[in-house]
Amino acid sequence: MKRARVAALATSCLVLGACTALYQWPEERRARPAEPAAVAGEGQYAVRAGDTVYSIAFRNQLDYRDLAAWNDIGPDYVIHVGQILNLRAPAGYRSPETAAPGIRTYPASPPRAAAPPAAVPAPAPAVAAAAPPKPYKWRWPTEGAVVKAFGDSKGVDIEGHLGQPVLAAAPGKVVYSGSALRGYGELVIIKHDDVYLSAYGYNRRRLVSEGTVVAAGQPIAELGFGPDQKPVLHFEVREKGRPVDPMGFLPRQR
Repeated sequence: MKRARVAALATSCLVLGACTALYQWPEERRARPAEPAAVAGEGQYAVRAGDTVYSIAFRNQLDYRDLAAWNDIGPDYVIHVGQILNLRAPAGYRSPETAAPGIRTYPASPPRAAAPPAAVPAPAPAVAAAAPPKPYKWRWPTEGAVVKAFGDSKGVDIEGHLGQPVLAAAPGKVVYSGSALRGYGELVIIKHDDVYLSAYGYNRRRLVSEGTVVAAGQPIAELGFGPDQKPVLHFEVREKGRPVDPMGFLPRQR
């Protein structure tokens, strides 16, 4: 009887082994180990979770349009985690503002038909040239005194009370709302036009998400603590990616 049990047990093991071999996944269907992530070299950046074209350009003081052009990024500005971006212009690159005649860096507009020569009008009396109207007015992003001027940082720090409203300094579109940029805390970046961006850091809470269109004076965040653990708003203005003194845009305080 004991020998019969041993024989039966051995037979069961053989059957189970055969079944295991039968249902084992073929090698080509198993999950393969992930390929090693690409490593960014000098003058490059590896995209991380939470990054956008705007935030990467902001971090590196670049014009977001240049960053997109250097890396063949489409008009939707879609990028992917792990993607390697060049932070410098490729060899031979000419920006649209400096390109020589005949060198195309962006799709050119279709040629227009030549208009017939117009009659020469009589000279008009000379008048002073009027300054072009500004498309929008800037306002203070929050109430308070400036406690750190431009030059000591890339913007200005405005003191206030914890939780007080942080307002859009001019109308525009939110192109970044997050905390992935080291040193800025909870950060909001607004695109006002193709030249100017404004940034609002050290917030306690963000009230807008990316893609939101905001009006001047609209609440976008709540003021939080700065690095010194004091309530302060860090405010920057970027002109084609370069930090400029925000005081040149804000009205004089009374």
